[in-house]
Amino acid sequence: MKATISKSRGAAGVLLIECLVYIAVFSILTGIGLAAFYLCWDHSKALVYATEDIRAALLAGERWRADVRHATGTISREPLAGGEGKTDLETAAAGEVVRLPEADRTVVYRFADGAVRREIPALHTSELLLARVTTSQMTTESRAGVTAWRWELELRLRRSETQLPLLFTFEAAQTKP
Repeated sequence: MKATISKSRGAAGVLLIECLVYIAVFSILTGIGLAAFYLCWDHSKALVYATEDIRAALLAGERWRADVRHATGTISREPLAGGEGKTDLETAAAGEVVRLPEADRTVVYRFADGAVRREIPALHTSELLLARVTTSQMTTESRAGVTAWRWELELRLRRSETQLPLLFTFEAAQTKP
Protein backbone atom coordinates (compact mmCIF):
# COMPACT_ATOMS: atom_id res chain seq x y z
CA MET A 1 0.00 0.00 0.00
CA LYS A 2 2.85 2.35 0.74
CA ALA A 3 4.23 1.84 -2.76
CA THR A 4 1.02 2.97 -4.43
CA ILE A 5 0.75 6.12 -2.30
CA SER A 6 4.28 7.26 -3.04
CA LYS A 7 3.81 6.65 -6.78
CA SER A 8 0.69 8.84 -6.91
CA ARG A 9 2.38 11.62 -4.90
CA GLY A 10 5.35 11.54 -7.30
CA ALA A 11 3.03 11.73 -10.30
CA ALA A 12 1.13 14.63 -8.74
CA GLY A 13 4.41 16.49 -8.20
CA VAL A 14 5.38 16.03 -11.82
CA LEU A 15 2.00 17.28 -13.00
CA LEU A 16 2.33 20.45 -10.90
CA ILE A 17 5.80 21.15 -12.32
CA GLU A 18 4.46 20.52 -15.84
CA CYS A 19 1.65 23.02 -15.23
CA LEU A 20 4.12 25.64 -14.03
CA VAL A 21 6.28 25.07 -17.13
CA TYR A 22 3.23 25.37 -19.40
CA ILE A 23 2.17 28.60 -17.68
CA ALA A 24 5.69 30.02 -18.08
CA VAL A 25 5.85 29.07 -21.78
CA PHE A 26 2.36 30.50 -22.35
CA SER A 27 3.36 33.76 -20.63
CA ILE A 28 6.51 34.08 -22.74
CA LEU A 29 4.64 33.40 -26.00
CA THR A 30 1.88 35.84 -25.02
CA GLY A 31 4.46 38.53 -24.20
CA ILE A 32 6.24 38.05 -27.53
CA GLY A 33 2.91 38.13 -29.36
CA LEU A 34 1.82 41.35 -27.64
CA ALA A 35 5.18 42.99 -28.34
CA ALA A 36 4.88 42.08 -32.04
CA PHE A 37 1.29 43.35 -32.11
CA TYR A 38 2.18 46.74 -30.62
CA LEU A 39 5.20 47.10 -32.92
CA CYS A 40 2.93 46.52 -35.94
CA TRP A 41 0.34 48.91 -34.45
CA ASP A 42 2.95 51.68 -34.09
CA HIS A 43 4.22 51.19 -37.62
CA SER A 44 0.66 51.21 -38.93
CA LYS A 45 -0.01 54.54 -37.17
CA ALA A 46 3.25 55.93 -38.61
CA LEU A 47 2.15 54.88 -42.09
CA VAL A 48 -1.21 56.59 -41.63
CA TYR A 49 0.50 59.80 -40.43
CA ALA A 50 2.92 59.75 -43.37
CA THR A 51 0.13 59.29 -45.90
CA GLU A 52 -1.85 62.13 -44.30
CA ASP A 53 1.20 64.42 -44.52
CA ILE A 54 1.89 63.44 -48.14
CA ARG A 55 -1.75 63.97 -49.10
CA ALA A 56 -1.84 67.40 -47.46
CA ALA A 57 1.41 68.43 -49.18
CA LEU A 58 0.16 67.30 -52.59
CA LEU A 59 -3.13 69.17 -52.16
CA ALA A 60 -1.27 72.31 -51.07
CA GLY A 61 1.11 72.00 -54.03
CA GLU A 62 -1.74 71.66 -56.51
CA ARG A 63 -3.50 74.65 -54.95
CA TRP A 64 -0.28 76.70 -55.23
CA ARG A 65 0.23 75.65 -58.86
CA ALA A 66 -3.33 76.70 -59.73
CA ASP A 67 -2.78 80.09 -58.07
CA VAL A 68 0.49 80.60 -59.98
CA ARG A 69 -1.20 79.71 -63.28
CA HIS A 70 -4.03 82.19 -62.57
CA ALA A 71 -1.74 85.05 -61.50
CA THR A 72 -2.15 88.08 -63.80
CA GLY A 73 0.57 90.38 -62.48
CA THR A 74 4.14 90.09 -61.34
CA ILE A 75 4.60 87.54 -58.57
CA SER A 76 6.74 88.89 -55.74
CA ARG A 77 8.69 87.03 -53.07
CA GLU A 78 9.94 88.66 -49.89
CA PRO A 79 11.38 87.42 -46.60
CA LEU A 80 9.44 87.97 -43.41
CA ALA A 81 10.29 91.05 -41.36
CA GLY A 82 13.75 90.62 -39.92
CA GLY A 83 14.80 88.19 -42.65
CA GLU A 84 16.51 90.74 -44.88
CA GLY A 85 20.13 90.03 -45.68
CA LYS A 86 19.82 86.30 -45.04
CA THR A 87 20.77 83.65 -47.56
CA ASP A 88 17.99 81.80 -49.41
CA LEU A 89 18.43 78.77 -47.16
CA GLU A 90 18.16 80.89 -44.00
CA THR A 91 15.12 82.67 -45.45
CA ALA A 92 13.53 79.32 -46.31
CA ALA A 93 13.83 78.22 -42.68
CA ALA A 94 12.91 81.61 -41.14
CA GLY A 95 9.90 82.37 -43.32
CA GLU A 96 8.80 84.15 -46.46
CA VAL A 97 5.80 85.77 -48.14
CA VAL A 98 4.86 85.28 -51.79
CA ARG A 99 2.23 87.52 -53.38
CA LEU A 100 0.30 86.27 -56.40
CA PRO A 101 -1.79 89.09 -57.93
CA GLU A 102 -4.96 87.96 -59.69
CA ALA A 103 -7.54 90.00 -61.58
CA ASP A 104 -9.62 91.10 -58.58
CA ARG A 105 -7.49 90.11 -55.58
CA THR A 106 -4.06 89.11 -54.35
CA VAL A 107 -3.35 85.65 -52.97
CA VAL A 108 -0.60 85.53 -50.35
CA TYR A 109 1.34 82.42 -49.37
CA ARG A 110 3.00 82.93 -45.99
CA PHE A 111 5.48 80.56 -44.37
CA ALA A 112 6.08 81.35 -40.71
CA ASP A 113 6.31 79.46 -37.43
CA GLY A 114 6.49 76.07 -39.15
CA ALA A 115 3.26 76.47 -41.10
CA VAL A 116 2.24 77.51 -44.61
CA ARG A 117 -0.88 79.64 -44.89
CA ARG A 118 -2.84 80.84 -47.93
CA GLU A 119 -4.34 84.27 -47.35
CA ILE A 120 -6.60 86.54 -49.36
CA PRO A 121 -6.33 89.96 -47.68
CA ALA A 122 -9.26 91.47 -49.62
CA LEU A 123 -11.61 88.82 -48.23
CA HIS A 124 -9.94 88.68 -44.80
CA THR A 125 -9.43 84.93 -45.11
CA SER A 126 -6.54 82.80 -43.96
CA GLU A 127 -6.34 79.07 -44.56
CA LEU A 128 -3.80 76.72 -42.98
CA LEU A 129 -2.44 74.62 -45.84
CA LEU A 130 0.34 72.76 -44.06
CA ALA A 131 1.47 72.44 -40.47
CA ARG A 132 4.77 70.92 -39.31
CA VAL A 133 6.85 72.43 -42.12
CA THR A 134 10.63 72.56 -41.67
CA THR A 135 11.53 74.61 -44.75
CA SER A 136 9.58 76.25 -47.55
CA GLN A 137 11.17 78.14 -50.40
CA MET A 138 9.56 79.57 -53.53
CA THR A 139 12.03 80.66 -56.21
CA THR A 140 12.01 81.62 -59.89
CA GLU A 141 13.84 80.03 -62.78
CA SER A 142 14.17 81.36 -66.29
CA ARG A 143 13.58 78.73 -68.98
CA ALA A 144 13.60 79.67 -72.66
CA GLY A 145 12.04 83.06 -72.00
CA VAL A 146 9.46 81.73 -69.56
CA THR A 147 9.67 82.39 -65.86
CA ALA A 148 8.89 79.24 -63.91
CA TRP A 149 8.27 79.10 -60.18
CA ARG A 150 9.55 76.29 -57.98
CA TRP A 151 8.32 75.52 -54.48
CA GLU A 152 10.60 73.32 -52.41
CA LEU A 153 9.06 72.02 -49.24
CA GLU A 154 10.26 69.83 -46.37
CA LEU A 155 7.88 68.52 -43.75
CA ARG A 156 8.89 67.82 -40.16
CA LEU A 157 8.98 64.13 -39.31
CA ARG A 158 6.53 62.88 -36.72
CA ARG A 159 8.75 59.98 -35.66
CA SER A 160 12.48 60.02 -35.03
CA GLU A 161 12.85 56.47 -36.41
CA THR A 162 11.77 57.56 -39.89
CA GLN A 163 14.61 57.16 -42.35
CA LEU A 164 13.46 59.31 -45.28
CA PRO A 165 12.58 63.00 -45.01
CA LEU A 166 9.38 64.19 -46.68
CA LEU A 167 10.70 66.48 -49.43
CA PHE A 168 8.48 67.90 -52.18
CA THR A 169 9.13 70.05 -55.25
CA PHE A 170 6.33 71.72 -57.18
CA GLU A 171 6.79 73.70 -60.39
CA ALA A 172 4.42 76.06 -62.19
CA ALA A 173 4.43 78.84 -64.74
CA GLN A 174 2.07 81.76 -65.21
CA THR A 175 -0.31 81.43 -68.14
CA LYS A 176 -1.17 85.16 -68.07
CA PRO A 177 2.03 87.07 -67.25
